[in-house]
Amino acid sequence: MDPARWLALGSLLALSALLEGRLVGEEDAGFGECDQFFYAETPPAGLAAEGHVKICQRSEGTERFATLYSTRDRIPVYSAFRAPRLAPGGSEQRWLVEPQIDDPNSNLEEVINEADAINSVNNLGSKQALNTDYLDSDYQRGQLYPFSFSNDFHTAAFTLTNAAPMTPSFQERWHMNLNSLMNQALTPQCGSGDDLYILTGAVPSARKVKDKVTIPEFVWLAACCAVPGGGWAMGFVKHTRDGDVIEDVMVKELEKLLPLNPQLFQNNCGETEQDTEKMKKILEMVNQVQDEERSVHAKERSSPLPSPESEQSALLPPEAPEERSSLFGKLMGFIASPFIKLFQLIGYLVVGILKNVVYFLWYVTKQVMNGIQSCLYRLGSATVLYFLAIGEELASIPWKVLKVIVKIIRAILRILCCLLKAICRILGIPVRVLVDVASFPVYTMGAIPIVCKDIAVGLGGIISLLFDTAFGTMGGLFQVVFSVCKRIGYRVTFENSGEL
Repeated sequence: MDPARWLALGSLLALSALLEGRLVGEEDAGFGECDQFFYAETPPAGLAAEGHVKICQRSEGTERFATLYSTRDRIPVYSAFRAPRLAPGGSEQRWLVEPQIDDPNSNLEEVINEADAINSVNNLGSKQALNTDYLDSDYQRGQLYPFSFSNDFHTAAFTLTNAAPMTPSFQERWHMNLNSLMNQALTPQCGSGDDLYILTGAVPSARKVKDKVTIPEFVWLAACCAVPGGGWAMGFVKHTRDGDVIEDVMVKELEKLLPLNPQLFQNNCGETEQDTEKMKKILEMVNQVQDEERSVHAKERSSPLPSPESEQSALLPPEAPEERSSLFGKLMGFIASPFIKLFQLIGYLVVGILKNVVYFLWYVTKQVMNGIQSCLYRLGSATVLYFLAIGEELASIPWKVLKVIVKIIRAILRILCCLLKAICRILGIPVRVLVDVASFPVYTMGAIPIVCKDIAVGLGGIISLLFDTAFGTMGGLFQVVFSVCKRIGYRVTFENSGEL
């Protein structure tokens, strides 16, 4: 082997040594050291499936990005970046493969060149795409995000695990969209860009390149800005059909478009604290990017204008052979040249005027359509809000009626409760007292004759006692008198008998 080949091989090995690709085990919940490339260090939920492998890509001892790769479709499901740097344009591209995807028992823990992996990796290309899969096809290796590992301006190192089949025109437009979005919309509205998290992915279709590498149905990008107090989240979709421009969508709408309806960012990238003003500014810049892409499409569809050299060669008469040239021909050419220049100038003026008129009409039409769209949107929003207000009022009527009925029932229950309390208090008075009070008149009226009788009996007893006293006194007096008289009579008698 000559020194030039040894030098080339040494440069390739030195380049591949800068890259370290580590396959993350299925038992790991995240991407290991590459969790830093996800918002809140949490990968998207719901996208992992059978045949997907997790790769943590490193460069020069530093983690660069994370990829969830589909070995069935041989394209990435998504790749995660943080404050990524676009690859320099016009640099030499070198594509590398991941040995451990095809050969899990391989001792190579670094991505290497495909030519060097042929003899060192078993079953190379059985689960991942190779450079040879794109040969003699209408597709080329298209990075989901043109992010380069290499710090060399003249060399850009890419991995095939972050590439999907794209047509040259689509890849050019996709990278143009990414460059415009990052430089004009996303990074300027996220501080210095250090808190900007990027997810790019591809949704597979039913078509394949050489029946091996799946062609994407569309590619997407989701951005999450985690600046405290001024964060936001946006999504973008671009279909692979010709003529389609990049579309801006909310992250929740993007999740509905993806298979399995995943959750890309935890808590939807802090949805409750997002800055709507920054999102409006981003949408304004996105509209400009869409307008630029529409202009490019319009120029591609229109036939290219002829160059001055071609117009001049078409209008000038053919040159006669040298032997047939004459003074008359030179004179006619000299006379016709001013008229030809004049016609060219008139043609340029007409084309320029028509071009400006078309651009002006297109601008006016765009402004009118935007105005109509804005009016329709406001009208639709007002109508929806009106019907929502009516619906809320109609829905609240049964609730209000139910509240009134509940209040009436509560009032009736309170009245009954008061009545029961009064009855209980009344019943709490001793019954005997009530009976005595009620029977007092009866007892009083019945006691009057008895009292009168007792009074009469008492008076009779008093009178009888008086009579008894009087008669006893008189009888005693008479007895005393009679006793005295009797004694006196005995004495008289005794004396008379003595005298005799």
